[in-house]
Amino acid sequence: MSTAPAPLPAVAPDALAGRVVLVTGAHGGLGAEAAKACARAGATVVLLGRKVPKLNRVYDAVKALGPEPAIYPLDLAGADPADYAALAERVATDLGGLHGLLHCAAEFSGLAPLEATDPEAFVRTLHVNLTAPWLLTQACLPWMRRHQDAAAVFVTDDPARVGKAYWGAYGLAKQGLAALVRQLSAETDATPVRVSGLEPGPMRTDLRARAYADEAQLRVPAPAAYAPACVHLLSPAGAARRGQVWAPRVAA
Repeated sequence: MSTAPAPLPAVAPDALAGRVVLVTGAHGGLGAEAAKACARAGATVVLLGRKVPKLNRVYDAVKALGPEPAIYPLDLAGADPADYAALAERVATDLGGLHGLLHCAAEFSGLAPLEATDPEAFVRTLHVNLTAPWLLTQACLPWMRRHQDAAAVFVTDDPARVGKAYWGAYGLAKQGLAALVRQLSAETDATPVRVSGLEPGPMRTDLRARAYADEAQLRVPAPAAYAPACVHLLSPAGAARRGQVWAPRVAA
């Protein structure tokens, strides 16, 4: 169950100082803004995504704001457990650890009836939005437990909205992701790894435009409005929201 909407807390300038944070979907709307916010807060950010030219642009923006980031091109849809294990080991050994994992990657092609959904597209969407985040987290957990405080944050979606007709595999996956947060948090409660979810409100992203093509874009906030919430959950201050799916809301 999501928590009640709450205002965003202030983020300390050094909230993530000395930490290594891996951001998936780093060239997307929220992913790119979260990566920049993490850099401003002092983190060394690892940018994961499948579109290298876009990753390079985010890299340049992040580098100008904080410690030099790293790029890790990877298509979550085609990766297997061995790829995730290699990624986790390389990040942790090359950069001196892994303290944070922020799952911003998402796959959504638009609203459609389940019956009319292409089977391969259904499986891909379910995988990118649910099973891939879990498999990557599973590979990262042993490295994250080596630190006194670490955080895995999953970006979810409003279950009251995506649980309705025509949201397809995306809606099913995001509902499953919220359940994963609760289950995994219960299983890691006695470890240094904190697990939580972030349910941002409506944002001006390409994903939302695929569902609401006629929406007046300026009536919803830009993704940058929710970047401080990502930093908050990744920082030690996020311990108060351990096991929760947090649903902050901001003004457009």
